[in-house]
Amino acid sequence: MNKLQELHPNCLSEVSDENGPLIWLLVIPTTSEIMNSFLSHQISEKQLLENTPSGVPYNALYLCSVTTLPEASGRGSTFELCMQTIDEIIKTHPLEFLFVWPFTKAGEALANKIANASGLKLLLK
Repeated sequence: MNKLQELHPNCLSEVSDENGPLIWLLVIPTTSEIMNSFLSHQISEKQLLENTPSGVPYNALYLCSVTTLPEASGRGSTFELCMQTIDEIIKTHPLEFLFVWPFTKAGEALANKIANASGLKLLLK
């Protein structure tokens, strides 16, 4: 958690209502060099986080995890949270790439929608 906060305060985000969290989002801003090492299976997710230095410009964003409870699904809130997070990070970092390791067709579709809306080049693991 501390490492994520060092990278950017928006690495962890959520949408909640009076009953608690409905959507959780984890992103990791990093460099394209570290991104490429991850995409080429040279490093793990854990190493991606560990190897990302603090206080440097990041041009790649790893959409690591998005969890949406069924009662929040289908409203566009997950997409909105992702876009708000990217908008905040892009204020201080020259993002060019969005990369994901999708486990579902819905996850891949969300990544495509985010990439199209943000103008970031999408890369899949």
